[in-house]
Amino acid sequence: MGCLDIPNETVFTMEITPIKFGLGATDEIAYDLKRLGVKHALIITDRGIMKLGLPERVRTLLQEASINADIFDDVHVEPTDQSFEAISTFVRGRDYDGFVAIGGGSSIDSAKAANLLSNYPAPVMDYINKPIGKGLPVPGPLKPLVALPTTAGTGSETTAMAIMDVLSLKVKTGISHRYLRPTLAIIDPLNTVTLPPMATAYPGFDVLTHALESYTSRPYDTRPRHKPDERPVYVGSNPISDLWCEKALEYTGRYLRRAVLNGMDVEARTHMALAATYAGIGFGNAGVHVPHSIAYPIAGLVKNFSPPDYPKDEPMIPHGLSVVVTAPSTFRWTYPVSPERHLRAAQLLGADVSGLTTTEMPEVLPRTILSLMRDTGISNGLSALGYGEADVPALIDGTLKQHRLLVNCPRAVGTEELRQVIQHSFEYW
Repeated sequence: MGCLDIPNETVFTMEITPIKFGLGATDEIAYDLKRLGVKHALIITDRGIMKLGLPERVRTLLQEASINADIFDDVHVEPTDQSFEAISTFVRGRDYDGFVAIGGGSSIDSAKAANLLSNYPAPVMDYINKPIGKGLPVPGPLKPLVALPTTAGTGSETTAMAIMDVLSLKVKTGISHRYLRPTLAIIDPLNTVTLPPMATAYPGFDVLTHALESYTSRPYDTRPRHKPDERPVYVGSNPISDLWCEKALEYTGRYLRRAVLNGMDVEARTHMALAATYAGIGFGNAGVHVPHSIAYPIAGLVKNFSPPDYPKDEPMIPHGLSVVVTAPSTFRWTYPVSPERHLRAAQLLGADVSGLTTTEMPEVLPRTILSLMRDTGISNGLSALGYGEADVPALIDGTLKQHRLLVNCPRAVGTEELRQVIQHSFEYW
């Protein structure tokens, strides 16, 4: 029987950004931009990072190598469709031949948007994923983009997604296309040591959920076959992504508490930077599912929550907090589909899984996540973020719009299943 007679997918893809990793790797930025042929770069960052002096230091390194560089420091933390439009307006008509993103996922995703919208101008909604936007493909290759992450979290330095809030709809979504993937990631753990505790913890839980959701996502070979040009970026769990996710879980379980407790713990910072990148490679190919799907309306419908260690100009639920808050309930619900994976994930995070009864087994991964949450000062469930029973329909509605992510769920998921997960996430302890 030929491959073409098999209805399910038999092929998976593995694409990653080339990576330069290590203490002091930032010092090599000019060499890499020259190698990529960049002569006039735009450095994209936010004002918090600007105050720390890193963008100016990078600009000096570039200028010393005869590379012109301007700085755009007006990135919106947790970007919006409007902030993406603003950065594209700034870039349009200028002769940048490359981009440098310095910051967390907000800066890196904004740089991806600037690169896309300056090369192929169009309204942001044209590129935003269906059913919220038109989901048009990126027409062609983009200019070089070098990402220097300053958080150990999003993995955006190696992914093909740019995430933002659509303000008019109060929903978070994104643009997804392999051409958005950065050309190079320069990951220097020393750039993360100034992060305060909660700005370390929240991105750390983004690492955790990236790895867990990808590791438990619907396997690639249980999905319908795709034509090569229609194969999504997220192909489902597969033997290569699994390796990256497992190592990300091991390092997060071992080092997240230490990094939150003492920002100058360079060993913990180094391993969390590795974990973020490994999880980015894993989920950037396998894909995430329910916690990330619910996280988008959780963040988009924020009322008055103001997180510690973040800008105070407007209410905000940081991405890592919005994803982890439903994770314990989700992984209790997904347990029956792959018990061995859930137990293995808990073990990698540091749990003892020997001698468990059949009633204890489904609880060990949720309990392990909750232990990490409590130890790092994470809010106790959706209630602590300002949500109540009356908000459940809006949260479900916003989640159902995340079709691109929900197809990765290992169990059939609809309104009732989401209601169950959300209602079990209001309060944990």
